[in-house]
Amino acid sequence: MFKKAVRAVILGPPASGKGTISKRIVEKFDFVHISPGDILRSNIEKQTKLGKKAETYVNQGKLVPNELIIKCMTDHLKEVKNKSFLLDGFPRNVTQAKSLSTIQKINAVINLNVPHEVIIERIEGRWIHLKSGRVYNTGFNKPKILGKDDITGDDLVKRNDDKVDILAERLKIYDAMIMPVLEYYQQSPGLITTFKGSTTNEIWPKVEKFIIDLQNSLAEGEKI
Repeated sequence: MFKKAVRAVILGPPASGKGTISKRIVEKFDFVHISPGDILRSNIEKQTKLGKKAETYVNQGKLVPNELIIKCMTDHLKEVKNKSFLLDGFPRNVTQAKSLSTIQKINAVINLNVPHEVIIERIEGRWIHLKSGRVYNTGFNKPKILGKDDITGDDLVKRNDDKVDILAERLKIYDAMIMPVLEYYQQSPGLITTFKGSTTNEIWPKVEKFIIDLQNSLAEGEKI
């Protein structure tokens, strides 16, 4: 049965599990994962015209302007055609959200709602093996030897942005940034679906069922 493409945006605060949920969606449902950060990094590596412009801001530690972000997303979305996709990290503000509406009509906004105190507690226990990217957590995924990577025995470290005071500030910034985006999407009844929970494994089954139901609903609409 032909299923109309799902065009979804996923929103969630830092360390909410958004990356893991996104990965599971992409793998389970064969969605195209679209992240402006990934696209910009690729353009910078290839030294495209867009990449060179973006690199000047990145090297100065500045945010890449809306117009460049929108340009890279516009070009990429044209290539997706009728495939289902998941936008991760875009839109980040109302200007981007409004521009997106002129490029592609979104039919789902997946909003992850994880309490800040849970996120902070999770981050307090998170340790990283820098060379491999392996992540451990003293709360639920402990290394065999405290402070050491299971495979290499190297020391585990804390990422700078995993410090509680830095994370707390990032969460405040995220809330202030994303609230206008949510208010914008709330103008379209039923577009936003919020998933509450404290762990990824708690939230994932709800997201999975939602996407299955959405695909079936879109397929039914195609037959009408």
